[in-house]
Amino acid sequence: MLPTSMSKGRSSSSNSRANPMFPQYLRRIIKWQQMDIEYTFWQMLHLCTSPKVVYQHTKYHKQTKNQWARDDPAFVVICSLLLSVATIAYCAAYDHSATHAVFVVISVLLFHFLITGAILATCCWFLTNTYLREESPNSHVVEQRVEWLYSFDVNCNSFFPMFIMLYVIHYFLSPLLVAHGFIPLLLSNLLFMAAGSYYHYLNFLGYDVLPFLERTTFFLYPIGIVIVLSPILILSGFNPSRYFMNMYFSQRL
Repeated sequence: MLPTSMSKGRSSSSNSRANPMFPQYLRRIIKWQQMDIEYTFWQMLHLCTSPKVVYQHTKYHKQTKNQWARDDPAFVVICSLLLSVATIAYCAAYDHSATHAVFVVISVLLFHFLITGAILATCCWFLTNTYLREESPNSHVVEQRVEWLYSFDVNCNSFFPMFIMLYVIHYFLSPLLVAHGFIPLLLSNLLFMAAGSYYHYLNFLGYDVLPFLERTTFFLYPIGIVIVLSPILILSGFNPSRYFMNMYFSQRL
C-alpha cells in the first residue's frame, strides 16, 4: 500500500504546484519585459511551415519546466494584437462608423479568439482526460493529466495559421471572394476548407505529442467532415466569405 499512497501524494502535490500557474500566467500578461517575444514569433513562423518542430520543443519544455503548458503569455498577447490590427484593417475598408468598428474589434477578439478558444480548450481538456488517457497497468506510476492551460495553448497554436489564412490572406483576396459568381464561391470554400483542415491537424499534433494519451487520431476526424462538407456548400451556392462579411459589414457589400 505504501507505493500507492506515495503515488497519490505525488499526484496531489503536483496538482498543488500546478494550481498557482494560471494566476502567475495572468500576472505576466502586463509585464512585457518577462515575455520572450523572439521565441513567440519563431513559434508562429514554424506553426505555418513545420509545426512538428514546435511540438518537439514542447517536449523540451516539459523536461525543463515540468509542465506541458507555456508559462509565457506572449503568444496569446501577440496573437490578440495581430488579430486586432487585422480586424481594424477590415473595418477601415468595409465599415461605416467608428462606433461599430470598435464593436467589431472587441467582438472578434473576445468571441472569435478568447471565449471560443476557452470553450474549445475546455472541451478538448475534458475529452482527453476522460476518454483518451492511457490506462497504466502499474499502480506505482504517477498519474498524468492534460493541463487546461496546455489545451488552451494547443488551441492558440492551431488558431494562428487559420488567422493567417482567414484574416490576412482573406483580407487581400476579399474583393474577389465576396463577388458573385462560381469562381469566388469556389475559392472562398477552398480557403475555408484549407484553414479548417489545418486547424484540426495542428490540434491533433498538440495532443499526439503527449505520451500518456492514446487514440489521438480522433482529432483528425473533423478534417473528413470539412472535406465532405465543402463540395456540398459549393453545390448549394453558399459563399462563407460573403456570409461572414455580411454578418459584420452588411451595409458595404
